[in-house]
Amino acid sequence: MARLLVVHHCPTPRLVSLAEAVLAGANDPDIEGVEVVVRPALEATVEDVLAADGYLLGTSANLGYISGALKHFFDSVYNDVREPTAKRPFSYWIRGGYDTIGAERAMESITTGLQWSLAAPPLVFTGDVEPHLAAARELGATMAALLM
Repeated sequence: MARLLVVHHCPTPRLVSLAEAVLAGANDPDIEGVEVVVRPALEATVEDVLAADGYLLGTSANLGYISGALKHFFDSVYNDVREPTAKRPFSYWIRGGYDTIGAERAMESITTGLQWSLAAPPLVFTGDVEPHLAAARELGATMAALLM
């Protein structure tokens, strides 16, 4: 069975609703043969990353960067997973209050260093979450279906 690892940092109710939409898509009953494993960014481990076949990452844009929790995740696993996970598919979502440019650059830089392969267009936006919940669900479903 393929495994999709969802690593996220969702400290607000709005971000929780976004993650829930992503997970609803990833766990769509029409998608078979994919186990969805969810880890808060501060709890995800090297073993979680190595055991997954693909990745879906979620963060807020904080002070022009990815959340400190997601940065900690990358710092904690980077050296141990870089070579064994090269070319694995991933995508991500970023929600910012006003700006996401720095967070997007960070995500691109880190995942390029990991040599992961962007498999679905990321969901990146500012402002209200509600208009983006359908796209979040689609992102989750797309990533799970790619692993099916």
